[in-house]
Amino acid sequence: MRTRIRGSRLAAASLAFAGCLWGTGFFFGKIAFEEMSVTENVTFRFLFGSVVLFPFLLKRRRPFRLKELSLLLLAGVIGVPVQFLVQFEGLRLTTVSHASLVVATLPMLLAAGSAVFLHERLTVFEWGMLLVSAIGAALIALSSYSPTGPQPTTRGDLLVLLSMVAAAAMILLSKRLIDGHDPLQVTVAIIVTGTVMLLFWTAFRQPLRFRFSPEVWGAVAAQGVLATAGAYLFWNWGLARMAAARSGAFLNLEPIVGTLLGLSVLHEVLAISAVIGGAMIVGSAIFFTRRPGV
Repeated sequence: MRTRIRGSRLAAASLAFAGCLWGTGFFFGKIAFEEMSVTENVTFRFLFGSVVLFPFLLKRRRPFRLKELSLLLLAGVIGVPVQFLVQFEGLRLTTVSHASLVVATLPMLLAAGSAVFLHERLTVFEWGMLLVSAIGAALIALSSYSPTGPQPTTRGDLLVLLSMVAAAAMILLSKRLIDGHDPLQVTVAIIVTGTVMLLFWTAFRQPLRFRFSPEVWGAVAAQGVLATAGAYLFWNWGLARMAAARSGAFLNLEPIVGTLLGLSVLHEVLAISAVIGGAMIVGSAIFFTRRPGV
């Protein structure tokens, strides 16, 4: 009994740590933007992350079938180059706190996507919660003016929201792969595949520069090792030891940690409407992450 309780606590701690690590990604991104372009930041982030995660692909697991490879390629393209280039372009144009609150819309987008594409049923109350989340996102996007500190923009907030649509699409695609494979194997395969596609895109757009300050290299390494590889590894470890219905609540730490870093370290300011919108989104997210099957 004592061993089971200890294991449950370790799983909860692992999931919480993963949520907190994801929450640092935007903060480190803002530091990297002082010298790096969006393309450079995203590319180096996933190179660092892929180096750490790649050995997990070498473990003996069930290989992907030929018909699954096209699905893997599509999920990789949507989940890495599309999602993160759009997301971090949005971050460049807005604040860490705004971007972090918008990210909390993911559980609602997943629920809506599951209803539309997977024909899962939602109750009238659940559709109402989706509407609440949408209104919250609109309040954040429209609260662009900040009297002091870094300034958010409506365009940046909307780009981050668009990236969450890509994230939801990637997760729905990956569900079809997870049915027959280890979840960590699928996650790592998507990230590595997406990173390869990202490198092709980067080579086409611009040659990578390598002369950056130690602070910027430290920030992008932290994005890759901590906010990408570390977060996924801790999440999968905890998820394997805790029911999915209970583990989803820890995802809500990502927007909370990101917002707190933006407000306390980067001296950002949230307008009252953004606070209300954020509360609406996070409240809806807590509801949907506790909903079985999402």
